[in-house]
Amino acid sequence: MLNNNDIMKKLRVALKLKDTDIIDILKLAEFETTPSELSAIFRKEDHPNYMACGDQILRRFLDGLIIRNRGKMQKSPMKDQAEWIKCKPLPIKVFL
Repeated sequence: MLNNNDIMKKLRVALKLKDTDIIDILKLAEFETTPSELSAIFRKEDHPNYMACGDQILRRFLDGLIIRNRGKMQKSPMKDQAEWIKCKPLPIKVFL
């Protein structure tokens, strides 16, 4: 079973990323990390300086990848919704 460290390693290799690239991607997602913390994530589990990659780091890394590739998500302007609300309802005819 893959853990977060394995996923980070595989993404780093698949996307041909350097440590500085990963740090920049994490900064896009508003997450600060140091090169030493990052290298601890990529170490083997039996190494004394190994650090488990938490869910937050992986989530922020994936968010940063999205921002890097697609750009920040823009919110839809409220004017579009306001124009729809301004539509006048059809008059109701009462038949007696």
